[in-house]
Amino acid sequence: MELNQVTLPVKDMDVAVNFYLKLGFTQIVDTPHYTRFSCPDGNSTFSLSLESSEFENSSVIYFEHEKLDELCAELTKKGFQFEQQPTEQRYLWKEAILKDPSGNKIKLYWAGENRLNPPWKVEERV
Repeated sequence: MELNQVTLPVKDMDVAVNFYLKLGFTQIVDTPHYTRFSCPDGNSTFSLSLESSEFENSSVIYFEHEKLDELCAELTKKGFQFEQQPTEQRYLWKEAILKDPSGNKIKLYWAGENRLNPPWKVEERV
C-alpha cells in the first residue's frame, strides 16, 4: 500500500489555493469546493476541501525538504510567518512550523535517515 493523499479542510478556497501555490506546490485539480496539489518532489499529493461550517483540525501535515534552512529563508522573504524557525528536535528531526490561512498546522522538516530508521526503531511487525 502507498499513501495516496491527505485532505485538509479550508475556510476560503481561493485564499488557501494561493497560499499553497506560493509555498511551491502544483495545482492539479481545481473546483470551487475541492482542489488537489502535487508535491515538487516524489509522487505525493494532498488536497483541500471547502468546509461551510466552523472546524478545528488538530492534524499536522509534514512536508520534507533536505535544504530546510534555505527553503524557510526563501519563504520568509515571500512573507510567510513561521511559528517556529527550523529547530533541531530531540527525536532527531529539524522542523519549522507555520499555519495555513485556515489554521491547519504545517511542519516543514528534514529527518534524513532518521525518518525511517531512527536509533529507537522497533523490529518490523506485519
